[in-house]
Amino acid sequence: MTTAATATTTAAVAVRTDADVDLIPNYHHGLYYPDSDGEPLPDGFYQEPLFYQVAPVLRAYLEQFYDVLVSGDTFLYYEEGNPRRFVSPDCYITFGVGRDAVLPHNSYWTWHIGKPPDFVLEIASISTADKDLDEKALIYAALGILEYWLYDASPDSRFYGAPLIFLLLHGDRYVSVPLETLPDGRIRGYSPTLGLYLYWDEGRLRFHDSVRNAWLPDLHDALQALNAAEDRAEAAVLDREASRAQAAESRAQAAASRAQARAERLEREAAEARADAAEAQLAAMAAELRLLRNETDANTSAP
Repeated sequence: MTTAATATTTAAVAVRTDADVDLIPNYHHGLYYPDSDGEPLPDGFYQEPLFYQVAPVLRAYLEQFYDVLVSGDTFLYYEEGNPRRFVSPDCYITFGVGRDAVLPHNSYWTWHIGKPPDFVLEIASISTADKDLDEKALIYAALGILEYWLYDASPDSRFYGAPLIFLLLHGDRYVSVPLETLPDGRIRGYSPTLGLYLYWDEGRLRFHDSVRNAWLPDLHDALQALNAAEDRAEAAVLDREASRAQAAESRAQAAASRAQARAERLEREAAEARADAAEAQLAAMAAELRLLRNETDANTSAP
């Protein structure tokens, strides 16, 4: 038996269209595209500090100069109508696209953006390395992503077999681009897409802009700069305190000099006063002596 409530509910469901559903974030043509799987980074405690050497560093630098989207550990859907077709690169970059383009869905839909990323970088870890080298390389090549970099921070390159790998799209497949090993042991390669050099430096990944002759600062650099700034501030405080102490000492020395000068002046004045008094006393005694002599002479001359 159909009740009024059941009929109302059925009618409400019947008139709800894909267009209505599409007004809900992450829905497209009635299909839901999650923006998270609720899982943390694979091998998170190993990958997390490495992750912050890449996407946040590149975002902070490139957004100063270009209209660019830099993201990482977010969902990238590459087949419209199939929410199961997605990857989550550790870092991907698309030029000519701003963050506003992805905010409505909170993930990257290639058919909505109109192009795949231009650059992808994966960070090696024990649970992702095999997929990065095989399955993801095939997906990224099929999508037409021009540059694919793989970064292995382990000291013995145990995950990728090399500290840094650069794969450049040639036709529908990737070819490996040789990298340069410097005399100090660093490994570097140039990314034409980013216009930057990538350096593997004892497990640390760094980026250098040769045009602007600038290293892109990462958290390590920021911490060093903060420590240096704190050291400079502490040194400045000590300098100010030393200057104030020196100024106080100078003022004390000046006051002592003034007091000594005043004492010497007073002593001179006292000595001069004593000299004047002695001279006056001598003069009085001389006058008294002359007077006595005159009296004596007068007595002697009397008949």
